Amino acid sequence: MTDDNSTEELSWKEKNELDKIIKSVENPKYQKIELLQKTQEKYQWLQDGHMRYLADSTKVSYMDLFGIATFYTQFKLHPPGRHKISVCMGTGCHVKGGKKILEKLKDILEIDVEETTEDRRFSLEQVRFLGCCGLAPVINIDGETFGRVSTKEIEGILNEFK
Repeated sequence: MTDDNSTEELSWKEKNELDKIIKSVENPKYQKIELLQKTQEKYQWLQDGHMRYLADSTKVSYMDLFGIATFYTQFKLHPPGRHKISVCMGTGCHVKGGKKILEKLKDILEIDVEETTEDRRFSLEQVRFLGCCGLAPVINIDGETFGRVSTKEIEGILNEFK
């Protein structure tokens, strides 16, 4: 579903699933973060129509839900790519070239951090710590860690996920 300003285009199945999520939250009017977390868990991202339905159904402001979703980085407002790329920008990775790795990925993928490629193949995120400082700089794709990465290796690594 694309961004729309109404909930009329939601299928009965989506509405039913969202109703189940609402019922699973003890007090959805006040536990908005939990409501959004469970919705994102179900759908991988927070679709506009879903947030509007949640707002209407729980009698909370859509802007309140949208404000929470845009404030916390855990929430995604765009569909994720099939492959999630995390670039470590912790101290060790930053010092050893993490920023160059991130810039190379942005250039190759033609996206910015927190975006998804047009073909929805890759999503790119920047993280503060992957726990592999001795392998810096490090990227992680779908849980697979690549250490001591150079900008020359990036295209080859991405080709493994095509």
